[in-house]
Amino acid sequence: MGTENKACVLMQRYELGKLLGQGTFAKVYHGRNLKTSQSVAIKVIDKEKVLKVGLIDQIKREISVMRLVRHPYVVQLYEVMASKTKIYFVMEYVKGGELFSKVSKGKLREEVARKYFQQLISAVDFCHSRGVYHRDLKPENLLLDDDGNLKVSDFGLSALAESKRQDGLLHTTCGTPAYVAPEVINRKGYDGAKADIWSCGVILFVLLAGYLPFHDPNLMEMYKKIGKAEFKCPNWFPGEVRKLLSRILDPNPNTRITIARIMENPWFRKGFDDKLMHNGMQTEEVVPVDVDSVFCSSENGKSEVKQEMMKPANMNAFDIISLSAGFDLSGLFGQTDNKREARFTSTQPASSIISKLEDIARRLKLKVKKKDGGVLKIEGSKEGRKGVLAIDAEIFEVTPAFHLVEIKKTNGDTLEYQKLWKQDIRPALKDIVWAWQGDQQQPQEEERCLPLQ
Repeated sequence: MGTENKACVLMQRYELGKLLGQGTFAKVYHGRNLKTSQSVAIKVIDKEKVLKVGLIDQIKREISVMRLVRHPYVVQLYEVMASKTKIYFVMEYVKGGELFSKVSKGKLREEVARKYFQQLISAVDFCHSRGVYHRDLKPENLLLDDDGNLKVSDFGLSALAESKRQDGLLHTTCGTPAYVAPEVINRKGYDGAKADIWSCGVILFVLLAGYLPFHDPNLMEMYKKIGKAEFKCPNWFPGEVRKLLSRILDPNPNTRITIARIMENPWFRKGFDDKLMHNGMQTEEVVPVDVDSVFCSSENGKSEVKQEMMKPANMNAFDIISLSAGFDLSGLFGQTDNKREARFTSTQPASSIISKLEDIARRLKLKVKKKDGGVLKIEGSKEGRKGVLAIDAEIFEVTPAFHLVEIKKTNGDTLEYQKLWKQDIRPALKDIVWAWQGDQQQPQEEERCLPLQ
């Protein structure tokens, strides 16, 4: 935290409390406003790290989006501050935890699931009215407050209306695989509002069933099911819900039900208070902050660290068919002990994979050279039996939540490489690996085909 945290006080305005959670680039603390004693959540982002791996635009977008959206069922951003090394998001403190925690214990009662769905639709409808499309709606991004009300969070993958191309569609493949709409997977351009509606339908199914509508141990098979909307409602689903879900989970976005129509649905309207939709809404920007300034030094206004381009090669799920016979991912996982390359899949973001590879290289005293196109080139520091050992690590993006990583030797002695690989590199990667090539045992996910992050 640097000098700002010597007395556990940030910018002479907030008292910092316990650590609530942390990721690769940020930590979230409980905080208290010194003037009002209000509890807040303070997200502390390491500025140098996000600049280094090219996440500037994502952070700027998250700030811009949260400035536009003020709604009783959306986590509120109070203010954004910055020091020379850190960015601080001061946000509403929501201490009820993730909705995912409730669902992981089993299906919810119909009236409880309906209440959360009503609140979700109200929040999403408001976001869309402000030109904001979330694009990563899932139970893990839905928090609960003291009163058990839902709060939509994590706008890091959201898009603004101006992100659309001339065809009026969005073209960035993102979201969590099990919740993503068919048109997003197909990468032919999609309407952000319709894609969010699909995700809301998956969430409704999960709330009522306790498991995902589209799940298969084979990723490609799961995508085929999503593309055709192949799902089966449990026998305890009311007939009204079955009909509503069939209209929400319509694989054709042009005929998929709209939010306006969902709000007219008899099942949806039971116990629904229209006043809740308008309570606390504001149309003005609520956080007057210069988005660009948070990435500038307070001394000279210039960016402190040049952005180094290191983005994964974008890889549509269907593009990897060429690497896998018959839609079976096991074709990617042949025995490779005596080969010069290995592949693994990961549900970590590309930035976390890159950071992990860099940490391993530093620990092994290897040099890291960044290259465009999602390739890291790693070299030994001294000559081996057959020259300097060189290793390429290439990251392919299936979706932002699922990556394929290929590591191969490009120079040096094969035996030296295999020894280094087996004894040092592979064991060190275990924290970010979802499945290795050649490994028969697949992760256990209790009816979920991918970790739901």
